[in-house]
Amino acid sequence: MTIDECYQLGRITKPFGYKGQVIFFLDVDCPEDYADLDSAFVEIKGNLIPYFFKIENIAGNKATVTFEDLKPEEAQALVGHDLYLPLDMLPKLTGNQFYFHEVIGFKVIDETHGDIGTIQSIIEYPAQPLFQIMDDGTEILIPVIDPVIKKVDREQKTLFINAPNGLIELYLNK
Repeated sequence: MTIDECYQLGRITKPFGYKGQVIFFLDVDCPEDYADLDSAFVEIKGNLIPYFFKIENIAGNKATVTFEDLKPEEAQALVGHDLYLPLDMLPKLTGNQFYFHEVIGFKVIDETHGDIGTIQSIIEYPAQPLFQIMDDGTEILIPVIDPVIKKVDREQKTLFINAPNGLIELYLNK
């Protein structure tokens, strides 16, 4: 299993107690969906290593976890490492909801300008993420916000948007 075949679930943030438990920070919208999770990959020196555990408690985005077959000092040595799960474990989204990795390569159609290019990446800024759309070598940055996104067509790999007035003109000089 490679990192490209997985998504980052979170991170092992700190030890908990004296019996070898640790705290996972679950970087997901609904941490309680992972309450029955019993294994994950831990990234160590660029490799994904499978570990088995029991989630004892989830409070907010933090889970108290006991690893199977690890001594307390071995569990504590995993603090600071990232957690991964295979992409096929992501819940399927429908409608206009999507995972960022899912729309890379989608064609983008604006209500006013028509086909404006293809999504190359999503740039994650603290204020809001941006679609990086490329059109014949021209970069167009569009905010990833609900009012802009009109329709996600997974079958046609097309994203329909209504960009803010004047934004696309800044890039295309139209």
